Amino acid sequence: MKKSLLALLVVVLASQAKAQYAWDIGVHLGGANYLGEMGGKEKTRRDFIWDMKLGQTRWSVGVFGRRKLNRSFSVSAGLLYLRLQGADALSTNRERVGRNLNFRNDMFELYLRPEFTVFQDNDIGGKGRYRTDFRLFIYAGAALFYHNPKAQINRQGAFYALQPLETEGVSYSKFGFAVPVGLGMHITKKRRHRFGFDFGWRTTFTDYLDDASTVYVDHRGSDPLTQALADQHQYFYPSTEAWLDPVHYQNGMPVETANGEIIQTPDKYQYGYWETDGLSKKSENKRGDPTHNDSYLTMTLTYSYVLKGQSNFYRQRYSWIRGKKRIGRKSRAKF
Repeated sequence: MKKSLLALLVVVLASQAKAQYAWDIGVHLGGANYLGEMGGKEKTRRDFIWDMKLGQTRWSVGVFGRRKLNRSFSVSAGLLYLRLQGADALSTNRERVGRNLNFRNDMFELYLRPEFTVFQDNDIGGKGRYRTDFRLFIYAGAALFYHNPKAQINRQGAFYALQPLETEGVSYSKFGFAVPVGLGMHITKKRRHRFGFDFGWRTTFTDYLDDASTVYVDHRGSDPLTQALADQHQYFYPSTEAWLDPVHYQNGMPVETANGEIIQTPDKYQYGYWETDGLSKKSENKRGDPTHNDSYLTMTLTYSYVLKGQSNFYRQRYSWIRGKKRIGRKSRAKF
């Protein structure tokens, strides 16, 4: 029995040693950006990068491990820590600015993805030493993330967690699934050090990364904090009001009518929101766009260390490069 267990252990360790060359472990360092209801440009919500604000890019850092299965396929798993954020006040769309929402969301993402090589050069420069190689790959996988959106009142002061407040009367989970797809590359120096770049887009199955999705609800009677964070159109900056309604403002000051009355910013610039009896639902209370889920981008530089820089193929074919003599077939001399 003991001999059988010992033999099994030897086989396992041998197989691990044989596969060790295919592993590399490394780090991500870069940025993340959010695609959703808040921020954006002059139009209402648009898909993918057409609604992105580069100024709202925040960090994305993490660790990963990768296993090479064969020349074309690898499998990578990693953990990312990233921040997403956005604010209507930075938009150039009147309705969004009038809505005046904001958020930030610190997220943890655990991903698993197959990587398919689309181009590879094992000997950059063709010098025959095989010390520098290049790989370009694409990937699509699965991810589990934890998120916790927070917001300020009028972008000032403390940040408050939004999920417990149910600002739209909806209870959503802090855990979610995403599908990461993207493009990556790396250069391996001296068969040990890999320097690369990774660009990925995560489409999710939730519209509440920013805590905005559907319509305003009536929070009268609830606590003041919930009321303030659910409906922030009342907290305009004076400069924002002047920009929204240039007809009734000059040089940032409100224009008085003939009878001395100051004309206020019209409600029609409040992202589809109009004050109605009891805040009745449907389109007049539009707060978000439930027809599209939120998504986000990551753009990171990567570094990884190859645990064993040679493959079986390399050792068999190119061991002579490191000074080992090639052994040919032995033959008996004939006289």
